[in-house]
Amino acid sequence: MKSKIKVGILFGGRSAEHEVSLQSAKNVFDALDKEKYEAYLIGIDKSGRWCLGEESRFLLDADDPKKIRLNASSDAVALVPQSSGEISYLSSTAEHNKAVDVVFPILHGPFGEDGTVQGLLKLADIPFVGAGVLAAAVSMDKDVMKRLLRDGGLPIGKFRVVRNIDKAVSFDEISAELGLPLFIKPANMGSSVGVSKVYNNEDYHAALKDAFLYDTKVLIEEYISGRELECSVLGSSFAEAGSKHSLSASGVGEIIPSHDFYSYDAKYIDEKGASLVIPAKIPDETKEHIRELSLKVFDVLSCDGLGRVDFFLKEDGSIIVNEINTMPGFTRISMYPKLWEAAGISYSELIDRLIEIAILRFQNEKLLKTEK
Repeated sequence: MKSKIKVGILFGGRSAEHEVSLQSAKNVFDALDKEKYEAYLIGIDKSGRWCLGEESRFLLDADDPKKIRLNASSDAVALVPQSSGEISYLSSTAEHNKAVDVVFPILHGPFGEDGTVQGLLKLADIPFVGAGVLAAAVSMDKDVMKRLLRDGGLPIGKFRVVRNIDKAVSFDEISAELGLPLFIKPANMGSSVGVSKVYNNEDYHAALKDAFLYDTKVLIEEYISGRELECSVLGSSFAEAGSKHSLSASGVGEIIPSHDFYSYDAKYIDEKGASLVIPAKIPDETKEHIRELSLKVFDVLSCDGLGRVDFFLKEDGSIIVNEINTMPGFTRISMYPKLWEAAGISYSELIDRLIEIAILRFQNEKLLKTEK
């Protein structure tokens, strides 16, 4: 009998998107083909402690997105660099070490989606799902991402960067440059955490203060009036053209928020916070253009595996690239898997493909010379 592929599902993390990651991981674990995979649940708590647990006791209040949390009593473990995926227990009373064949790092935001964990996994010499170190880092940093997209000829909105709250430009100056309202957000964060919509001077200073709680660099962006559209990308540049793992873009979906904008609560807490319309009701030529732009974003940022590219469609028909998420929300109701489901790829099959792509990339990179 063929041995099962050992998959480490890595999730949680030191991020304001910790709870989102727990929800994504639970969905992935439930959908894994247990005849094909042996799954290890590896959680990272908010202090950075790694722990390995059993399905039955690993998550508490798993069905409540407001209360979901890791079980603190789980066994502490560590991933040992250059050990081919060996997970080492930190307790002398625990089982012997385990080894994983591939890691699915379902981590959103800093310390997970920003290249930090990707670098650790490369040092540990183990395949992993999603973007590599460079792509994860530059895609997470919205300032660097936007500059690369701009240099790559992609249409983006106007923005300014603030690195020190005491040296921020005045509200009058920035509103004259970018107009009103404005959006203020941490450069390295996702899921709309720390994001504020600003209409006046009082809002402006409060929003800057809030955004600097999450990052040392903050973006001020122009407000773009338009429909919010999203497109999923799947595949690898390592795959042969025309194969099932070659790069492809899904159809286009639309987010219709019930709130002032697509906030964290609208995404993950409020069941009526937004509507997902798949496929988006837009002209076919617009859909095709968005799909082409999504693949170009993927290429410019050197991404691999998966990504969800977000756009604005303005009233005049022009399209603006907002951002890319290299590890988008992965619950069953998240836009990324829902778009592929509409394209005929089930949630379980999507997970299969991502794991296969991770192993394919790893095998190709192992062919590279490391000595003269």
